[in-house]
Amino acid sequence: MSTAPWTVGRLLQWTADFLKKHGSESALLDSQLLLAEAMGCKKIELYTRFEEEPAETVRTTFRALVKRRSEGAPVAYLVGHREFYSLDFRVTPDVLIPRPETELLVVTLLDLAKSKPKDAPWSIADVGTGSGILAVCAAKNLPGARVTALEISPAALEVARENAEKHGVGPRIDFLESDLFSAMPPAKKFDFILGNPPYVSSGEMEKLPPDVKNFEPRTALIAGPHGTEIIERLIPQAHERLNPGGYLLIEISPMIEVQVRQLIEAQGGFELLPTVKDLARLPRVVQARKE
Repeated sequence: MSTAPWTVGRLLQWTADFLKKHGSESALLDSQLLLAEAMGCKKIELYTRFEEEPAETVRTTFRALVKRRSEGAPVAYLVGHREFYSLDFRVTPDVLIPRPETELLVVTLLDLAKSKPKDAPWSIADVGTGSGILAVCAAKNLPGARVTALEISPAALEVARENAEKHGVGPRIDFLESDLFSAMPPAKKFDFILGNPPYVSSGEMEKLPPDVKNFEPRTALIAGPHGTEIIERLIPQAHERLNPGGYLLIEISPMIEVQVRQLIEAQGGFELLPTVKDLARLPRVVQARKE
């Protein structure tokens, strides 16, 4: 039996092998994030501490985190935060874990907003704000914007509020518990309505990775039998709430792009723009302009 000391480097190597055997597709990264959390440092600091032997209390905390990860718990929930669009966001099991693909919604919004000065007084609605990533990024990058963050889950809305305060944009975001726009006064209009609504069909749910289907909030994932049910409700409400010339931006599953574009065309009153593709060249953000 090896008596070599449990240095940072050895802990990382052993844990990466262990997590890989338990199905992790990013075993080394998972190990680094969990050990940095246990040591109370940033991941990059581990590289200068490879020969350090963490204290037993640190190793105990680390072992508990690794055990939960091996059982499928997502790393973001274990460490309590996730980076999105170069900002660090608090996440809990009450909210979806931010995905890189969703950054494309922010990029699309900012590209369209270039039509006016950066400090233009845009009015923006983030529908189904979750952890608040879209609302916060919009407010952070468009300093003249006023954002309304709508969310049906009170627990998720609280996480979004915390993230807005953390990034210094709380005063410019209005938080409202609402099923889409149901709690919003009809007279309120927006220049942009964006969102990442549930778009997983009931049948697709069981095909999702275990760390998604077993841990992330189902109400934020499943739309219904077809995957388009929430979007189908959102489109007419968005048309009613947009200013003339305003934009609707929706993140979608590539599998439902055709159906979503058909729903927007059937609504009428929208000019359909080309769907924005992600880095894998898959359709990801449907965009439409109110006529």
